[in-house]
Amino acid sequence: MLAASPGVNPMATWCKKCGQQDPRYASYTSVRITEAEMRAYHHFLESCIRLECMAKKDEIMQQEIRPLLAVDIIEPLHRQFAILSGGRGKDGAPIITFPEFVGFRHIPDEDFLNVMTYLTSIPSVEAAAIGFVIVIDRRRDKWSSIKASLTRIAVAFPGNLQLIFILRPSRFIQRTLTDIGIKYYRDEFKMKVPIVLLSSISDLQGYIDKSQLTEDLGGTLEYRHSQWINHRTAIETFALTLKTTAQMLQMFGAHLATTELPRGVPSTEELLLSHTRQRDKLQDELKLLGEQGATLLACIQEPVTRSPTGKLNPNELENVATMERLLVQLDETEKAFIQFWSEHHLKLNQCLQLQHFEHSFCEVKLALDNLLAEQAEFTDIGDSVMRVEQLLKEHKKLREKGQEPLEKAQLLAIIGDQHIQSHHYAADSIRPKCAELRHLCADCINENKKKYNLLGKSLELHRQLDKVSQWCEAGIYLLASQAVDKCQSREGVDVSLNDIQAFLGTAKEYQLPSSKEFYQQFELILTPDVEARAQKVLQKLGDVQEIFHKRQMSLMKLAARQTRPVQPVAPHPESSPKWVSPKTSLPSVLAPLQKEQPYAETDLNSLEKEANKTKFEDKNEEILEGSHNGEKPELEQLGSPENLSPSRHIIRDLLETEEAYIKEMKSIIDGYITPMDFIWLKHLIPDVLQNNKDFLFGNIRELYEFHNGTFLKELEKCTEIPELLAHCFLRRKEDLQIYFKYHKNLPRARAIWQECQDCAYFGVCQRQLDHNLPLFKYLGGPSQRLIKYQMLLKGLLDLESPEDLEVDPGDLEGGSTKKGPKRTEDSASLAELHQALAVVEDLIKSCELAVDLAAVTGCPDDIRKLGKLLMHGSFSVWTVHKDGYKMKDFIRFKPSQRQIYLFERGIVFCKIRMEASDQGCSPHYSFKKSMKLTTLSIHQLERGNNRKFEIANQNGLEKYILQAASKEIRDCWFSEISKLLMEQQNNNKDFQPR
Repeated sequence: MLAASPGVNPMATWCKKCGQQDPRYASYTSVRITEAEMRAYHHFLESCIRLECMAKKDEIMQQEIRPLLAVDIIEPLHRQFAILSGGRGKDGAPIITFPEFVGFRHIPDEDFLNVMTYLTSIPSVEAAAIGFVIVIDRRRDKWSSIKASLTRIAVAFPGNLQLIFILRPSRFIQRTLTDIGIKYYRDEFKMKVPIVLLSSISDLQGYIDKSQLTEDLGGTLEYRHSQWINHRTAIETFALTLKTTAQMLQMFGAHLATTELPRGVPSTEELLLSHTRQRDKLQDELKLLGEQGATLLACIQEPVTRSPTGKLNPNELENVATMERLLVQLDETEKAFIQFWSEHHLKLNQCLQLQHFEHSFCEVKLALDNLLAEQAEFTDIGDSVMRVEQLLKEHKKLREKGQEPLEKAQLLAIIGDQHIQSHHYAADSIRPKCAELRHLCADCINENKKKYNLLGKSLELHRQLDKVSQWCEAGIYLLASQAVDKCQSREGVDVSLNDIQAFLGTAKEYQLPSSKEFYQQFELILTPDVEARAQKVLQKLGDVQEIFHKRQMSLMKLAARQTRPVQPVAPHPESSPKWVSPKTSLPSVLAPLQKEQPYAETDLNSLEKEANKTKFEDKNEEILEGSHNGEKPELEQLGSPENLSPSRHIIRDLLETEEAYIKEMKSIIDGYITPMDFIWLKHLIPDVLQNNKDFLFGNIRELYEFHNGTFLKELEKCTEIPELLAHCFLRRKEDLQIYFKYHKNLPRARAIWQECQDCAYFGVCQRQLDHNLPLFKYLGGPSQRLIKYQMLLKGLLDLESPEDLEVDPGDLEGGSTKKGPKRTEDSASLAELHQALAVVEDLIKSCELAVDLAAVTGCPDDIRKLGKLLMHGSFSVWTVHKDGYKMKDFIRFKPSQRQIYLFERGIVFCKIRMEASDQGCSPHYSFKKSMKLTTLSIHQLERGNNRKFEIANQNGLEKYILQAASKEIRDCWFSEISKLLMEQQNNNKDFQPR
C-alpha cells in the first residue's frame, strides 16, 4: 500500500488488556490508492501532460512571438495579400508569396503584422531557421506598390529573411521607375538580404523550381487558399479540444486517486456507480475525438488517396505529421486512461468485496460463537437410557442447527481464499479471518464429535447397566421359580443345577463385565450420580452371583448326601413362579419355567438360611408380589425397542423413516436449489438448467413443507395411539395429491437431468453434501416414500388378522395361557386401515399413470376435462368404418398397436413407437384420438377370440375392436367401462326435467 487514510474500522476489535487494535482486524476499507493503481496513475498523468503540451500552440504554431490562431485573423487571411503555399527554395527555405493585390497599401499595419506572424510561425523550427524566401508579384502594379511592400516587410516581417524576389511591372515606365527606385532606396529599406528584380516568370523559375511555384507564377504546385484556411482552422480546433480533454482527464484522474473510500456497502456502490458514469462520459469523448482526428487526417491526405500520382506539398506533409503525432498521443493517453481506470475499478470492487466479507464474517463469527456457547452449556450426559436417547435427539437438533452457520463459514473461508489468490489489497486482513473461521469450524465440529462420542459412551454405559439389572432380575426369577418340594429327589436337584449352570452360562453370552473392567471402560464419564448407580448395580450383580454360588453349593451337597426322606414343604406363596413376558430378552433362561419338574430331596434349612442372609431375595419377593398384584415388574418397564409391541414397532419405523425423508428433501433444497441463486456459482450453471430449474425439482419444496410442517406432527401423535395412523392418511387425502403433481412433472425432470447431469454445478453440490449418489437418485425419494407408506399400512393390517394373539402376562399363571384370539383394534379401526391403504394404493396408481401420461406427445390441453385417469394398457385395435350411403363395411384386417388410457369421462388412443435409448429400445406414445364416454357404447363379441370387445359411436358410423393380452384384462376393462357408462346414464336421468 502506498497511501492510506487514517480511520477506524467499525468492525475492528480491540484488545481489552492493552487497548490496541487487533492486527487481524486492521482497517483496510479506507485505503486511498494501491501500488498498482499509483503506477497506472503516474503513467496516465504523463500521457495527459504530453498530450496537453503537444496540443498547445507551440506544437501547431512553431513560434511563440505572437501566438495566434487562424480563427482569430480569419478575415485578413481570406483577403489573400500574402500566402504560405508550401513551396520550398532550393535549400528548403519556405516561400511566402505576395500575389498581386490592388489594395495592399490600404491594409492596416496590425493586420499585416498578424498575418506575417501567423505565416512565419507555421513552418518547422528547422525550416524557419534557414530563412524565408519572399516572392512579390507586381507585374500589373506600379513602383509605388513595390516600395510600400518592401517598406512594410523591412519594418514588420518577424522571421528570418533569406532572399526577396520581385517581379517588376510589365509596363515600361513602371519597370524603369522600379529599377531606379530600387537602386536609390536600397539603403532606406535597410534590407540585409539580396533583392532580386525579375522581368518574367521564366526568370523566377531559374531561381526556384517550377514544382515549388503556384500556377499563377507559372508553376505546378496546387494551392487552394480556402482549403488551406479550412485545414489550418480544423487542426487548431482539434488541438484545442485535445488540450481541454487532457486537462479534464488530469482532473478526473486526480479526483479518482485522492478519493477516500467509504466504509459502508451502499455508499461504496454509489461511489462506484458515479465514477463509472464519469468514466463512460470521458471514454465517449475520447472515442469521438479519435474519430474526428481520423476524418481530418483523411481530408488532408485526400490528394494522395484520390490520385495515385498525387503528392502532398511540404506544408500539407507537415499537417499530416502534426495530425499523426496528435492521434498517436491521443491513443496512448486513452490506453493509459483505460489501464488506470481498470486498476481503480479493481480497487473499488475489492473494497466492496472486503466490506461484504467483513460483514458476513461478523455475522458468521457471532453465530459460531453462539453455537460454541450452546455446546458448552450442553453438559448433561444422562442418567438413563431414555434420558440419553433424548439427549442424543437434542444434540442432533443442535448439530443440525449449527450446520448452516458452519457451511456459511466454510464457504466464506473459500471466498476469502479466492480474494487472497486474486491479490486483494487487503489480503493481510482477510488471511487471519479465514484462519479464524476455519479454527472456529474445527472447534464446533470437534466439540460436536466429542459430545456425540460422550453421549454414545453414556448410552453404552446405561445399556450395560440395564443389561446387568435385567440379568440379575432374571436370575432372581429363576431362583424363585425353583420350588423347594421339587428338590426332594436326585433328579430334581440335577434339573435345578442344570438350570443354574445354563443361566450362569448366559453371563458370557451377554458379556457381563467385572467391576474392574467396568470402571476401566467408563471411568471418564462417571459422574457422582452415575457412579452411585453403577456401584449399586455392580453390587447387585455380585450379590446375585454369590447367591447362585451358594445355591449351587447347597444343591451339590444335597446331591452328594444320602439322607432319609423328609416331609415335603410347599414354598412360600410369594415365591411361586410367575410368567415372564415374551417381551424380555432372555428366552433361554425363562424357558425352563414352563416345564413340570419332579420332586427332589432338599435341605430346607440351608435354603432358608440363604434367603435370610440376602437382601436381594427380599427385593425379589417384593417385585414378584407387585407383579402378582397386577403391577408390571421392573423388567417389563424397559423402554428398549425389543419391548415394543409390533404395532409400535411399525409406528417407530414410520417416524424414523419420515424424519430421514424430510431431512433428505431439505438437503436437496438447501444443497441444490438454494445455491443456484449464489452469484459465485452462476458460471457453473448452464443456461438450459438455469431456465428449467423449476421443472427439474418440481414441487419438492411443497412436499417438504407439507411433511415437515403438518404430516410429521400428526404422525408423532400416533406414537401413543397407533389407531390414529389411518385417520392421518384419510384426513390428508387431498393434501397427498401433491404427489400426483410431482410425478406428472417427473418425465420432464428426467429429460432435463439427462441433458445437464454432467455439469460441474451438480458435482460441487454433491461433494458439499457428501452424497454418495447423484441428485436424480434422491429425486426418486417421493416415489419410494409412497411405497413405504403402503408397506407399513399392510404391515399393520397383517397384525389385525385373527391368527395374531396378544398375551397378557397378568392373565397367565404357571405357564397356562388363555385360548382364543384377541384383536388389537375394533372393527371401525380395521375399516379405517383398509380405507387408508386404499387411499395410498390409489395415489400410487394415479402417480404411475401420471408419469405414463406425461410421456405422451401431442396431448391436447383439454385432456384434463376427461377427469381422473383410471387405467391404461396396450391393445391390438381394428378400426371399422361404415359408409352412410352404401352401408358397406371397411375394416383394417391388420390391427394397429395402441396404448389406451381410460379416464372418468373419456378414452384416449395413442400410437406406440419404439425408440432406442441408453437402456435399449423403450416405448414412446403419441396422441391419436380422444372420445367422450357419453358418445360411446360397448359390446362383447359373440364369436371369435374371448380377449376382444367392441367400442362404437352411438351413430354407428365408426367402431373399434379391441383385443387385450388376456381374458382377465379384457374382463377388467369391459367391467370398468360398463360401470362408467351406467353411472353416466344414471346421472343423466337424475338431471332430466320431470
